[in-house]
Amino acid sequence: MASKPVTLTVKSRGKRIPKLPKETSIYIQGTGADLYSRLANEAKFSIHRLRITKEDGTLIPNNRDTTISSLDLKEGSVVQVKDLGVQIAWRTVFIIEYLGPLLIHPLFYYLRPYIYSGVTSEPSKLQTISCILITLHFVKREFETLFVHRFSNATMPAINIFKNSGHYWLLSGFLIAYFTYGPNSPTAAESIPALTYGAIALYAFGELANLNTHLILRSLRSPGGTERGVPKGFGFGWVTCPNYFFEFLAWTAILLVNRSWSTAVFAVVASAQMYVWAVKKEKRYRKELPGKYKKKRFAMFPGIM
Repeated sequence: MASKPVTLTVKSRGKRIPKLPKETSIYIQGTGADLYSRLANEAKFSIHRLRITKEDGTLIPNNRDTTISSLDLKEGSVVQVKDLGVQIAWRTVFIIEYLGPLLIHPLFYYLRPYIYSGVTSEPSKLQTISCILITLHFVKREFETLFVHRFSNATMPAINIFKNSGHYWLLSGFLIAYFTYGPNSPTAAESIPALTYGAIALYAFGELANLNTHLILRSLRSPGGTERGVPKGFGFGWVTCPNYFFEFLAWTAILLVNRSWSTAVFAVVASAQMYVWAVKKEKRYRKELPGKYKKKRFAMFPGIM
């Protein structure tokens, strides 16, 4: 026999949502996703702007794996609904982030005579190679954003786009470009063939291995799904997040080519942030996939940490 629906008391948390109902009904076999959908429809509000919690602050996840019954919600239970503000799609965020350096480097490269005083010579071999490697890196990222990545979260607060873009537009964009294409940059010097071609080989390996990792991760999630699988394949036997390790290798290769302190700054900042993400990912795998996921000793750097 089907159970009767339970009536939940609904309260706003923070900014008021004008049409949010004071109560709603849902079957206990219903899911967190059903609750989000119901309240969004009743409030005539974007589902992506809602964050629903129990009265004690426990998050009610927007998925089909968590049932109302498992959350211990019953007749008269209180749920709180928060407006997260204007949202922007994660895919759009990534496109905007990567567009900065993708445009900035070719502009600095081709407009050198107008940016640096006294520049009359053609770009050096190392400056040309640096521009090609960096541009290809972000072309690849845009390709992955459009055709490879599957996002667990659909949106993020729109205001965060400025913080996220700053990392790429300023650090990997303006900072690296300004100190790479100038007449006094280390890249203006003669190249060391063994070092340069060795770096290009390392770059190619890092970028292709990184792409392969992303394709493996894509295969673990259905279109529009949020499920997590156990990643297996090249690199996953070494560290939790081989995609981050391979990206580190690609940027190390770029640093070996242009030998600029600005590239070193970006590489250190980016690697530190990726390591933090890798540690969090390891903890998430252990929590969400107990018994299935084989714990890793190293999150990002094989044999180190």
